[in-house]
Amino acid sequence: MKLVHFDEVALEPVYAEGAEGANIRWLIAQKDGAPNFAMRMFEVDPGGFTPYHKHAWEHEIYCLEGQGMLVTDRGEQSFGANDIIYVDPEMMHNFKNVGTTVLKFLCLIPHEEPVKKKTLNPFAAGKANNC
Repeated sequence: MKLVHFDEVALEPVYAEGAEGANIRWLIAQKDGAPNFAMRMFEVDPGGFTPYHKHAWEHEIYCLEGQGMLVTDRGEQSFGANDIIYVDPEMMHNFKNVGTTVLKFLCLIPHEEPVKKKTLNPFAAGKANNC
């Protein structure tokens, strides 16, 4: 179990090639005992952006604050606070801050190698119900 205020989690620069002014907080990760997913908070400075890239897993995004632009191989779409975004696996994408304040969004991804669970799901009579 983990319960902390988000600002107690280290804010780290995104060092990936093609990123500028982008920072990340690994809010929940495998090191915390989370077996399947990671929750990250990105904080992108005005004019900053994440790298333009693709990978085998989806992104599930919730924008907390700021104004952003989702750039994909299908074009560009603006987004802001309280918008949700789903990015398909293998889709080229990045996120740009097009506003004047820090763009903050949560991004959930699966672990590349999920941890084997030691117990069954107690809320689904022993079986996951994929809710």
